[in-house]
Amino acid sequence: MTIGYTCGVFDLFHIGHLNLLKNAKGMCDKLIVGVTVDDLAAYKEKKPLIPFEDRIEIVRSIKYVDAAVPQYDMDKLTACKKLDASILFVGDDWYGTDKWRDYEKAFNEAGIRIVYFPYTNGVSSTKIGETLRTVRGWPTENRNGETR
Repeated sequence: MTIGYTCGVFDLFHIGHLNLLKNAKGMCDKLIVGVTVDDLAAYKEKKPLIPFEDRIEIVRSIKYVDAAVPQYDMDKLTACKKLDASILFVGDDWYGTDKWRDYEKAFNEAGIRIVYFPYTNGVSSTKIGETLRTVRGWPTENRNGETR
């Protein structure tokens, strides 16, 4: 059985998220998805509009997802080993970066393949959130968590 793993914040679930999960499931027998907990999202300088409990339930309910688990840290290699995943699915915006070249070596040594999927053009939870904040007049927060 081929187990695949991917992870993300999955805030404001959109067609890009669905494309990722659908394509990933097409390449493995079991797809496990890590959903970033709110504290880790804050570490990544993001503040999800949708609470973690709702985001993980949305992801868990997608027909392509066999299991959804909390993502507490950025260590994808340890997560794959723990879940016995032989494939990691990520967005292609990471492809060719120094950081990911190093990751590829470590994943290769562990026998785990990295598959890069293209992002869906024009779709981003960040852009959707910014638009909602602007259109609806919602306050925004800076990196220090201060409302403006």
